[in-house]
Amino acid sequence: QVQLVESGGGLVQPGESRRLSCTASGSIVSISNMGWYRQAPGKQRVFVSRITDSSSIDYADSVKGRFTISRDNAKNTVYLQMNNLKPEDTAVYYCTVTGRRLGLVPFNSWGQGTQVTVSS
Repeated sequence: QVQLVESGGGLVQPGESRRLSCTASGSIVSISNMGWYRQAPGKQRVFVSRITDSSSIDYADSVKGRFTISRDNAKNTVYLQMNNLKPEDTAVYYCTVTGRRLGLVPFNSWGQGTQVTVSS
């Protein structure tokens, strides 16, 4: 099995920055895509950003220019640097990782979510 542990959430004021981290562990053979989604209260979970194993990156329009995704392959970790945070960024942020585990079995794992609240 593959587990994801997220960290970095919390309460921040508008305009401030925050960095989220997500580390994958378990019987991992290889990791393909790593990414982030978020779910605001009363809304559906939506895509935020993704980085592939070839470092191709995508962002939702709502975070372009403010958020930066990166990964450390040696640590099986993906980061989301969030700058100039706005109240509308308030949500539970979930990381997701795809790849192959022992036996070359594909996996698609999700983290437990970390709350980010942007409020003055």
